[in-house]
Amino acid sequence: MHVLPFWLDALGVFVFALSGALNASRKELDIVGFILVASVTGVGGGTLRDLLLGRPVFWVGEPEFLLVTSVAAVLVYFTAPQLESRYRVLLWFDALGLSIYSVLGAGIARSVGADWSVAILMGVMTATFGGLIRDVICNETPLILRREVYASAAAAGAGMAVLLLALGLPELAAALTGFATALTIRGAALLFELSIPTYRPRPGRDYPPR
Repeated sequence: MHVLPFWLDALGVFVFALSGALNASRKELDIVGFILVASVTGVGGGTLRDLLLGRPVFWVGEPEFLLVTSVAAVLVYFTAPQLESRYRVLLWFDALGLSIYSVLGAGIARSVGADWSVAILMGVMTATFGGLIRDVICNETPLILRREVYASAAAAGAGMAVLLLALGLPELAAALTGFATALTIRGAALLFELSIPTYRPRPGRDYPPR
């Protein structure tokens, strides 16, 4: 996955920026706050990916991505009052961004020679870090820390893309299949309120003295 279409990367940035702007609307921020939250959400995951892989940070070399996040912020600023359930819409835009970025992160990692396991981890980090920053800035419990089928959906999408690439499928076909895998899992979790079982502590045992 050496060179994916610019529009695919821009789409991931855009939908994540939309989720950030929707959170800004729920917190009743001003337009500057909208642009800030949308921007860090849109480019946060890719920034972490590039720093860890030792690559030039993608939006520094292509500032058009900042225009994409700003457009998303302004769009939500003027349309959010018409949405009845902004949080539900936020979750679906976040699911789209997570699905796109899980594949992009994994593909970029493989393109620089990273091992398959590292590529999957990069996919998960790319897909979740922007949302993590968004929720921390907006003083909410991050989705990745809730009882959500979230990071596992990103891992499944990234893993599917990496597997199909190893089997020799074309890059775009592998990317689209990985995207569909992540979105199906995350979408099913949202529709049917699925969650991963959490740890349940057990009472400690009292051992007799020796």
